[in-house]
Amino acid sequence: MSQHAENKPNYKVIPIMAALLLSGFVGMFNETALNIALSDLIDLFRISNAAGQWLTTGYLLTLGILLPVTGLLLQRFTMRQLFTASLALSIAGTLIAIFSPGFSLLLIARVIQAAGVAVMLPLMYSTVLMIIPPAKRGGAYGLIGLVLVVAPAIGPTISGLLLERLGWNWIFIITLPVLLVALLIGLRHLKNFSTLTKPKLDLLSLFFSTLGFGGIVFGFSSAGEHENGLNSPTVLISIVVGVCSLFFFVKRQLSLGEPMMDLRAFTYKMFTVGSIMIFLNLMVMLSATIMLPMFLIRGLGLNAFEAGLAMLPGGIVNAVMLPIMGKIFDKYGPKWVVPIGMAMIVAVLWLLSGITVNTALLQIMILHSFLMIGIAMVWMPSQANGLNQLPPQLYSHGSAIMNTIQQLAGAIGTAVAVSIMTLGMNEYLKDSANEPNIESLAAATGIANVFTIAIFIAAIGFVCSFFIKRVHVSNS
Repeated sequence: MSQHAENKPNYKVIPIMAALLLSGFVGMFNETALNIALSDLIDLFRISNAAGQWLTTGYLLTLGILLPVTGLLLQRFTMRQLFTASLALSIAGTLIAIFSPGFSLLLIARVIQAAGVAVMLPLMYSTVLMIIPPAKRGGAYGLIGLVLVVAPAIGPTISGLLLERLGWNWIFIITLPVLLVALLIGLRHLKNFSTLTKPKLDLLSLFFSTLGFGGIVFGFSSAGEHENGLNSPTVLISIVVGVCSLFFFVKRQLSLGEPMMDLRAFTYKMFTVGSIMIFLNLMVMLSATIMLPMFLIRGLGLNAFEAGLAMLPGGIVNAVMLPIMGKIFDKYGPKWVVPIGMAMIVAVLWLLSGITVNTALLQIMILHSFLMIGIAMVWMPSQANGLNQLPPQLYSHGSAIMNTIQQLAGAIGTAVAVSIMTLGMNEYLKDSANEPNIESLAAATGIANVFTIAIFIAAIGFVCSFFIKRVHVSNS
């Protein structure tokens, strides 16, 4: 610990964080940027809708499989090695995507990009824990949160503009210089400040992890491709296999002296509470970010670009609030901030559950903005407080666990939301077959049902928020 403290002044925090944030921004931008181009790519490559969806599902699946392994990687390789490998993968994937002549090569490019991002996300959090004193970590996590929220939020808007003016390749072309700059900054300033323990790779753990996390993410992520949604045999089998494998994975980790993912992190109460808050919060946030654009397009008749612009103020508000919440967390802790944020989320979801085709666009934009304020008040303090309680030997595992939880929450929240919406639409269409403007009314009804269910999820989070207490850690 003394050596760590002595070396800390040598860390050039600003350029190191700049390199990591630029890399993370591109990774999260890529996660959603291609969504708006899927229709064009399906026509261009003459593939089915299900095949086209793999450009997104493949990306998410790669993240779901690799993120649990990153805790092990962070103990076997230096920060510098992992940063370089992450950027090399991201740059290689981007170059392949730019020059892809067909669907197969573009899908390979997406998988390579996702592999780079899977390494980068835990690396960002582990670096903060190692080079920034606890009293200032809230601000750093606020910046990371800003990147993780703003990049996917503006992805569809920027993509819409690029598709209209230049072409789908430019979605990748514009990110290449950013990755190259991040690589150069990182190589210049990132040092090897982690302590390597080099644990053995347990192949059985790797097998159960791949099947477990991969099965769950694949099952939920692919639910939207099937007519029966979550009731599709393919989806159900994937989820069941995933859950069973995850059970054996957990059992295996608890029996090993050097586990691949050290679940002892959950013996720290605030880490557990923080993980639960993040899971519930991300489910709500990602459900809303899927449902609201659908409502704007199907219910209010906006086009994709207009819907993207309408969602932008909420993303900007969230971006502004995350660093502010970081500063507030550093000064006051999470005790009051998180419950107030959850109360705001519950209230906004209650109002959103009453939306109809007559709801004003401005009202939707305002409600979305307040929802994103509430999410900023919950997400960053819960994550920072939970990770702060962990001892240094669990930093890498804690970061990997929380990033994996975010991917699971994203896959589950999105799939459940789409299934509830579809069920609500079908019920409405069955009962009101001859009504005018039937498609818009059905979409509005199905989406309102999603927000009704989301109220109960947020209410669980509100109850959990009263268990959160500030973790006091030494600044050494």
